[in-house]
Amino acid sequence: MSGHSKWHNIQKTKGAADAKRSAAFTKIAKEIIVAVKEGGGSGDPANNSRLATVIAKAKAANMPNDNIKRTIDKALGNGSTENFEAVTYEGYGPSGVAVIVEALTDNRQRTAPEVRHAFAKCNGTMGAPGCVSWSFDKKGVIAIADEDGELDEDTVMMDAMDCGADDFESEEGGFTIYTDPDAFNDVVKGLEEKGYTFASAEIEMVPQNYIKLTDEGDIKNLTKMIDMLEDNDDVQNVWHNWEE
Repeated sequence: MSGHSKWHNIQKTKGAADAKRSAAFTKIAKEIIVAVKEGGGSGDPANNSRLATVIAKAKAANMPNDNIKRTIDKALGNGSTENFEAVTYEGYGPSGVAVIVEALTDNRQRTAPEVRHAFAKCNGTMGAPGCVSWSFDKKGVIAIADEDGELDEDTVMMDAMDCGADDFESEEGGFTIYTDPDAFNDVVKGLEEKGYTFASAEIEMVPQNYIKLTDEGDIKNLTKMIDMLEDNDDVQNVWHNWEE
């Protein structure tokens, strides 16, 4: 889930991380399978940029290397019959909050009504393709944790820029690095070689502007809607411009 503060979202979800860990790994595994198949059947991240991007996300989520390898092997094997399709839904939450839902599904007829139901149940509206995506930018987003203040901000910033990052933000609890999507894998690799580990690393839809909610009913409805969407097995990511 992406809102105004990367670190607010990461810290907010830490408590529920263990409970959702298995579900998160399942969703990442699905992305790995799609990346291998759409990358011409290549299980080598050096020759499959999409797979390299998903592996960076998996490692940041602490997905064990054995799980990653096993999923790649499954995707390469003749026994893999799973056929997932990437689908994006867009719409509005309470008070016009823009919401983008990215899904991987083997049945659109199942997924679309479930996503539409989540919008409708929580005072939102699912719209036409493109109705809100114009107000987001696709960027590589890398979060580096520094809760104990052990890292030097200037050093991290220079290292990020040396690796090809576009922008850098320092917040309480860590740093957020932004990249062009095409440069994301190179920046991740460069920072890993410099010894950094990531709290998260993936291609995100970053809002150009944000909406702050003041009505408690709207906040409750939007929170419920995001939870319903994220709990859906077909939904991979939920992006929004709610300033939490």
